Amino acid sequence: MKGLYGQLAETNEDIKFLFQDKETLPSVSDHYVKLQVKVCAFSPVNTKLLMELKLQEDFLPIGREVAGVVLEVGPKVSFFKPNDEVVGILPLDCKESGLSSTLLVHEHSLVTKPENVSWVDAAGTIRDGLRAYMALHTHSHINAGTTVLVMEGANPFGTIVVQLAHHRGAKVISTAGNLEDKMYLEGLRPTVGIRQPMVARVINLSDRKVDLVDSCLEETGGLGVNIVVDCGVQLYSKEDEPAVKQHLPHKHDILSLLAVAGHWVTTEENLQLDPPDSQLLFLKGATISFLNEEVWQLSNMQQGKYLHILKDVMEKLSSGTFRPQLDESIPIYEATVAMEMVQKKQVKKKQVIRL
Repeated sequence: MKGLYGQLAETNEDIKFLFQDKETLPSVSDHYVKLQVKVCAFSPVNTKLLMELKLQEDFLPIGREVAGVVLEVGPKVSFFKPNDEVVGILPLDCKESGLSSTLLVHEHSLVTKPENVSWVDAAGTIRDGLRAYMALHTHSHINAGTTVLVMEGANPFGTIVVQLAHHRGAKVISTAGNLEDKMYLEGLRPTVGIRQPMVARVINLSDRKVDLVDSCLEETGGLGVNIVVDCGVQLYSKEDEPAVKQHLPHKHDILSLLAVAGHWVTTEENLQLDPPDSQLLFLKGATISFLNEEVWQLSNMQQGKYLHILKDVMEKLSSGTFRPQLDESIPIYEATVAMEMVQKKQVKKKQVIRL
């Protein structure tokens, strides 16, 4: 059985992607189901996390967001039956690539795919939907009237956060890195209800005359933003940051535009706060939390809540609340090139492979 795998270089940073033949699947047992994969979506591989968890192998399986049809179920499976259409995220310790024709998956990693949702939309939305729910519900408890700043709202994750925040009745502000992204965000409208713009204000950071902090304070009457969801931040001055980070906001800007009792949800795993930063947080009574969607895979204490979130993501997709930012599906022979671009963060839309 052939699948896509990543081979780490000596530096443990560069990955070479290649197709590899693996052993045939064992028989279906206990709570496992045999899945025929229809579509697989790509996300960057967090090699540092795998090293920390001692899950690093010679060949890392690639493609964890999958959608497909159940072929066979184990004797203890209670959620699914053969021919059910399902979608899910493979666990971190899964040995098989999601780009394989068939997989053995634990039933607690899957949820039912609604009939009116395409395979591509299901696989391409499941992970970003989970992250959006974590950012706005698990970490920050969004409600109507809240002001939310979504950094880089035109990317696949940001688009889902914008749509979920608007659906919950929040006022959404977003940043854009260029005029194309600005126009995309200004054109976002709900599919049901009043067709008003989802984003109250789009801040084009490519315009050097625009200041992020001033724009947010102006939009909130000087009160600041209640919730900030970032896509990474600058920790140092622009001269000391690598080129890939120079378009990101500085951490001090985020702290400055936070409201009293505000909450900052960050994807920056190496965030460092200096004493003046901590003092500013203290004076505002504000908080910071780290967005790591893998926590659900590392502990099964809240497995029911995790599955409930995945089901709700599919319901929002079915009702038209979520409209993902996806690229056209890619043939499997282009999978290695697509994954290289995903790993280097050179793509603006979600990459999805149709088997």
